Amino acid sequence: MDSLFDQSPLIALAERLIKAARAAGADSADAVAMRSVSQSVEVRDGAVEESERSEGDDMGLRVLIGRKQAVVSTNDMSGDGITALAERAVAMARVAPEDKYAGLADPALLAKRFPELDLFDRELPDVSALEAIARRAEDAGRAVRGVSKSGGASASAGIGGMVLLTSHGFSGAYLGSRHSVSMQAIAGEGTAMETDYDYSSALHASDLDAPEKIGRHAGEKAVAKLNPRKVSTKKVPVVFDWSVAGSIVGHLVSAINGASVARKTSFLKDKLGERIFGSAINIIDDPLRHRGLRSRPFDAEGVAGKRMALIENGVLKTWLLDSATARELGLVTTGHAGRSASSTPSPGPTNLHLEPGTLRPEELIEDIEEGFYITDLIGSGANMVTGDYSRGASGFWIEKGQRTYPVSEVTIAGHLLDMFRTVTPANDLRFRYGTNAPTLRLEGLTIAGV
Repeated sequence: MDSLFDQSPLIALAERLIKAARAAGADSADAVAMRSVSQSVEVRDGAVEESERSEGDDMGLRVLIGRKQAVVSTNDMSGDGITALAERAVAMARVAPEDKYAGLADPALLAKRFPELDLFDRELPDVSALEAIARRAEDAGRAVRGVSKSGGASASAGIGGMVLLTSHGFSGAYLGSRHSVSMQAIAGEGTAMETDYDYSSALHASDLDAPEKIGRHAGEKAVAKLNPRKVSTKKVPVVFDWSVAGSIVGHLVSAINGASVARKTSFLKDKLGERIFGSAINIIDDPLRHRGLRSRPFDAEGVAGKRMALIENGVLKTWLLDSATARELGLVTTGHAGRSASSTPSPGPTNLHLEPGTLRPEELIEDIEEGFYITDLIGSGANMVTGDYSRGASGFWIEKGQRTYPVSEVTIAGHLLDMFRTVTPANDLRFRYGTNAPTLRLEGLTIAGV
């Protein structure tokens, strides 16, 4: 097991790749290695249904000749094909079209020190321990009154990490662990059945919710959805439960991705520096959050990360940029490059959250005469070019400030800019996902029902 935690062989391999690429004629190059190890157990109705284990290392080499670039990748670390791999990459780059924005990151922006983010839990459970965790979650879910059967429970653990070396002097590596537990419960019988689930994911096993809590919550959510009603089409206030409220942040982040802005395919392409949320709204991206699910000490180009306000007092402050999109937009990378072993860098978020407000969730809805409380969303349903929004949803109807009966088979529709302007957050922010938000209230969405 200790050999899986040792990245020094991957670092040595990346060094050889860089050296071979320069010898083959590359002006510059970078090499990445991705390590992945995972093990999972799924149980259903008290019996093990599936047990899986996978592990592997993927290596990628990017070479540049002037502004031409090419990427090659392999997961075969046997033998000595380093020279052939580098020569192939250089040959591909020579015939590639020129990309005037391609290139390594500015050396002045590279990470010089790597903060301790506590990403790694060395105590990974074995198969029997994972089975026990999954059984505990399923037993708790099946014990909920009204649950008729189990949809299965699972537990998993693994590690993943990155090694990055560049020809202009950057060398870095990090490793993180991941633990998770989930359970799906089914309530009711025949055509009146309803299902729901819950899960917990964390870098350290000690930060996971208890399996019993996950199973019980899944069962209670499924039972609460029994005998849903339909509602007529109307405009009402809509409340997104904290468990789905992060989707609003996700739509914003898709629209401020530098690649979309550079292609002019974002409805926010002309909104930088403008107020698009209420003045009390702040949305933060933080790659350096302690034990964050997406934390990292540097991005996929070696650029140092930092905590950054994407929305500050309602104002759009920045795009998410890697080096290439920054050059295209005449800006500086924000340190948001990500990549796989077989791709060039592209921008993406890290740990996101919308800061909480002051109202309790109950206070957020107490003045709503009629509205919709959403607990589940279906489909993607957001057009990032136009900002039009339409998604299937289910949840509970709000009457006179109280959640009442379950509602299903409805569609919520609006425009994202209008939705952003009316966001009111509750005070119940919790960090359980890569993108987190408290319960959110939005005004005037159209509910399309019967």
